[in-house]
Amino acid sequence: MTELGIGIGWRPEIADAVEELPGVDWVEVVAENVCAGHLPESLARLRARGVTVVPHGVSLGLGGADRPDPERLAALAAKAEALGAPLVTEHIAFVRAGGPLTATPRLEAGHLLPVPRTRDALDVLCENVRIAQESLPVPLALENIAALFSWPGEEMTEGRFLAELVERTGVRLLVDVANLHTNHRNRGEDPARALAELPVEAIAYVHVAGGVERDGVWHDTHAHPVPEPVLDILADLAGRVAPPGVLLERDDRFPAATELASELAAIRTTVTTAARRRPAAPGARHGVAAAALRAGRALTGGDPLHIGAGARVSGGLMPPARPAAAPEPRPLRAAAVPPGGPVAVLPRPAPEAGSGAVAGTAPEPGAEAVGDAVRQRVGVGQAALLSALVAGTPVPEGFDVRRIRVQGRALAAKRASVVARIAPELPEILGEEFRPAFLAYARSRPMPGSYRRDALDFVEGLLLDGRRPERRELTRWWQERSDSRPPGLAGRVARAARHVLGGRWTA
Repeated sequence: MTELGIGIGWRPEIADAVEELPGVDWVEVVAENVCAGHLPESLARLRARGVTVVPHGVSLGLGGADRPDPERLAALAAKAEALGAPLVTEHIAFVRAGGPLTATPRLEAGHLLPVPRTRDALDVLCENVRIAQESLPVPLALENIAALFSWPGEEMTEGRFLAELVERTGVRLLVDVANLHTNHRNRGEDPARALAELPVEAIAYVHVAGGVERDGVWHDTHAHPVPEPVLDILADLAGRVAPPGVLLERDDRFPAATELASELAAIRTTVTTAARRRPAAPGARHGVAAAALRAGRALTGGDPLHIGAGARVSGGLMPPARPAAAPEPRPLRAAAVPPGGPVAVLPRPAPEAGSGAVAGTAPEPGAEAVGDAVRQRVGVGQAALLSALVAGTPVPEGFDVRRIRVQGRALAAKRASVVARIAPELPEILGEEFRPAFLAYARSRPMPGSYRRDALDFVEGLLLDGRRPERRELTRWWQERSDSRPPGLAGRVARAARHVLGGRWTA
């Protein structure tokens, strides 16, 4: 795997700043926000300067009960090739549920939701990962996500869940230390224990981001400065292994370029300091720690190294796995992992050169396909949870009702923010009424297949209320974007009937 260095998430709002920031060795782009055949000019300029660009997907839903959508996989593969990326990344999450598998309405979350850490869910995830690996032209790395709630009846810690995922598939890990902090705050999970259980040799790179606390819950917003506890977790990780790359994420409330530069410098300093504490392995240093140390020497008058726009950290293989004591054997298919128990690690053939698989692991040869019964069990649980989050149905037994309600409000608020961003005319037309009107709509209307459809459905709902004073402006907006006439009386009656009898939940 390529050693990446210090990077930042590329976003259109800060594209110019990213091109000029000192100390940026690579960037990550949200895969769904770019087209393979028409890259943004800023990304094209960065690529021309030799800056690595990694596509980061958010919509595959590899933790969902269904098998991955071939069209989504093909689109992600095309973007990886268009960007010349050394790898692609996604999330250990589900983003939709329902449909034919569970004979329930198809629901979209519009957000990354945690999978239960159970044997069933792990079996489904591993098969979905293998399907994705076979479809992608470059190695795949998966990110641990943040969560506001826990699933009842979980059988593994996060660290053990990820370790077995790596063992069974050879997938690499994108470790988000901000998400470890979020799960510590919201679920009481120990980030140090998670890092101790992780196969650190599988790390492809690391995410760092900020958040904020509201009503006793930590929200991983990517819209606030990186707090010290997140840097402390980064230091813990970098004290164990040299990560090939570390990336700063910022998705909203973008600060001045000087503030972004300051956060990148803090990340570099954290990694540099931790690297000096780590026992030196035989041979040369690897990863971002080496780049950070070289950058530090340059800044203090040592050997010159200009890490800035266009500069690249030297590539090469990732560090080999550190020798570890052989674990005590246990059956791989055990029903649960006892607290503090070992993770099953079975010997695997060495991966082929360039495969991107973690040293000492490989996808299970001839792995048995996951049966529909297992997928149905996972799917029923996910559909019931998502329905409670977005459709107002009762919270399934065993969940923290308060946390589920907080998550549901957060999902609706995110929908409102995204719709306001992609359809800025609506907040202008509705003024202060936009947000409360949208949240009222979202309480009874789960998200359709896209945010564009969500905006159209929201306005259509407003038009069904003939008393809106903004009806003329809303009608014009709706006509220009839907290529059809607003619903007449008969259409209104039919749509209202469908809504009462079960809702039109998909586009």
